[in-house]
Amino acid sequence: MNPAQKALWFIESHLAEALTLDEVAAIGGVSRFHMVRAFAAATGLSVMRYVRARRLSEAARALASGAPDILTLALDADYGSHEAFTRAFRDHFGVTPEAVRSAKRLDHIKLQEPIPMDSTLTDSLQPPRFETSKPLLIAGLSERYNHENGAGIPNQWQRFHQSVGNIPGRIGAVAYGVCCNGDDAGNFDYIAGVEVSDFSDLPREFSSVRIPEQRYAVFVHSEHISTVRRTINTIWNHWLPASGLKIADAPNFERYDDKFDPLTGNGGLEIWVPVRD
Repeated sequence: MNPAQKALWFIESHLAEALTLDEVAAIGGVSRFHMVRAFAAATGLSVMRYVRARRLSEAARALASGAPDILTLALDADYGSHEAFTRAFRDHFGVTPEAVRSAKRLDHIKLQEPIPMDSTLTDSLQPPRFETSKPLLIAGLSERYNHENGAGIPNQWQRFHQSVGNIPGRIGAVAYGVCCNGDDAGNFDYIAGVEVSDFSDLPREFSSVRIPEQRYAVFVHSEHISTVRRTINTIWNHWLPASGLKIADAPNFERYDDKFDPLTGNGGLEIWVPVRD
């Protein structure tokens, strides 16, 4: 079982108990950072958002079946009070627990079902090459995402291509998609950018990130861009655990050279993953 599969098994087996990201990562045999990335690559969700959504969904089932004591459900779902549970339930489903119990049905809300883990990996991943990157200064458009709303990244790239001519001091023709400033909740900054000589004259609408010199495992994704998530999932949930290497505390990024066609999504790209022994 890969880290995401182990995490899903552990979560579903301990859904009624207190769960922490540290515990889930330990079961997966990886660091907290690695687990956040691996789980999101496999499921499109952050670990603790999935836990919360599953608990609320099970509570909704109980309510629709007529569960009389909302406080007991709140405590079972790891909420300290009726009020905290009601607030989280309403934020997640758009209705109150009482409304679901009164309606005695669930077809008007979207439940989070258990995620099966089967055909999420690609069998065409080629062994990586290893490179020590030079320090890079990247400037471009930045957005904050979580792993549920990452579908907005292609639109970010479209806006970037419309504005890249306004970035001063550009070096070369390569474009970079940089993931950085991630947190345990699965939020991260994504910068669609280019290498620049310095940041001193950068207009305010652009963001910047410094990538330090770092050892990277470099994977080639030669298929259409739409299948890149399967490659990323395979890297984090299969190759990296089997490699004996650890993930390093540095940005990971995609590298698009002049062979990539942003209009068609063809041409391939490289995925650079920071590693350490």
